[in-house]
Amino acid sequence: MAISGIGQNYYQYNVETKRNAKNVNSTELSEAEEMEQFKKEFYAELERIPKNRTIINLAVNISEEAFENMKADPEYRAKIMSVLQRDLTSSFAPLKASLLITVGATEKDYRGDSWSGPNNDSEFFARSQNSFYKKTSGQKDRQKELLKEYLKKRAQEKRQQKELLDERIVKEKQERRSQWQMAKVSGAYDANIMTETVAGGDSLLG
Repeated sequence: MAISGIGQNYYQYNVETKRNAKNVNSTELSEAEEMEQFKKEFYAELERIPKNRTIINLAVNISEEAFENMKADPEYRAKIMSVLQRDLTSSFAPLKASLLITVGATEKDYRGDSWSGPNNDSEFFARSQNSFYKKTSGQKDRQKELLKEYLKKRAQEKRQQKELLDERIVKEKQERRSQWQMAKVSGAYDANIMTETVAGGDSLLG
């Protein structure tokens, strides 16, 4: 994958910075502080990418492993930033879309999901709640309504599944109870026949 634009600029800058880091900065940061700083810089760079006007809602999910790998490998970071720039500037015309991008530990784990239309993006809001980066159209009430509808639908599906399971369990219990009762009646019947047979034999002998 070719490295260009923002990604290439960052790659060159980062390599030079690392070469002179010890001379420039005498105070060493902890690993956690370094990662926090890295994430802030990554966020700021995402913020500078001009999003295509057909993307009305955008979220970027980035795993911790992805951040660790990008921090350790500037070239990998540059590649990820390059494909992000490509996707965020792409057009979804004539439709407006909600775009969710997932960044994983490797390039193969990178994926994008999109939903078009005002009534088809409830899954976007549900899956992007804890995203690293998120920009929406600002229709907060509509977002909450869509999320509420999605969660309500999921809860209804789970309730229906539980009802079917409970119904099946009750049916199985009833079948077992019925079989037990049949066996009990059959046993009593057999015992009664034997009693009558024995009683009849006694009367014949008398």
